Amino acid sequence: MANEQLVDQIMSAVMAKIGNEPASAAPRAAAPSVPASIGRPEATEFVGTSALGDTIGLVIPNVDPQIHALMKIDPKYRSIGIIGDRTGAGPHIFAGDEGVKATNTEVVSIELARDTKGGAGHGSLIILGAEDVADARRAVEVTLGELDRTFGDVYGNDAGHLEFQYTARASHALNKAFGAPVGKALGITVGAPAAIGVVLADTAVKASTIDVIGYSSPAHGTSYSNEVISCFTGDSGAVRQAIIAARATGLELLGAMGDVPTSTTTPYI
Repeated sequence: MANEQLVDQIMSAVMAKIGNEPASAAPRAAAPSVPASIGRPEATEFVGTSALGDTIGLVIPNVDPQIHALMKIDPKYRSIGIIGDRTGAGPHIFAGDEGVKATNTEVVSIELARDTKGGAGHGSLIILGAEDVADARRAVEVTLGELDRTFGDVYGNDAGHLEFQYTARASHALNKAFGAPVGKALGITVGAPAAIGVVLADTAVKASTIDVIGYSSPAHGTSYSNEVISCFTGDSGAVRQAIIAARATGLELLGAMGDVPTSTTTPYI
């Protein structure tokens, strides 16, 4: 009997203690860990990036039907390649043209974004359509790989930038963006501030026998960027000669506004 009373006293003391203690809070979910440095994402949509122009290349293997319809993509192209950048629309379009040449893809759209990241020009959004996702991915890979070359004749200083592009054989990306005749040589000159671009356009056409097929200024043909873009076609040698003459003038004019303009990578023209 004494033992039973002792057990009852111990249990009563334990229960009283439990009743007087505050309820413990529910365990908190652990915060997601953030890696010190994020590398290549493990996603089927990711193809690659480039520091040139802050560029990213992506693919969507099977576009959702609602988005597909709103983007007005040909129904046969279920897969798309995407190239997006913050600066350097010209280099990306010329690089994308090489991607189209190398694959069975079609340019769905090219848009010039009003995102200059502190500069005077454009960013861009390029959409490529493909029946096979492998073609879409390869076109994006080729485009990313071409940027080191196409940024070669992009020059800049604190006052502005100059851009010169050339191809001996334009394809569908350049036709879509600039109305270039497919299969013919194409050159472009870009000057920012726009005043320099006007002189570049005039210099190019006076220096060689070319056909000017496009002229864009801040309020006409650009996203109100502070630049003038001139596009011209003709004999391959004549187009190249026009670019070289305009480049010499542009470097002199932009250099008068600040430091000597420097190439982003290595000149190729």
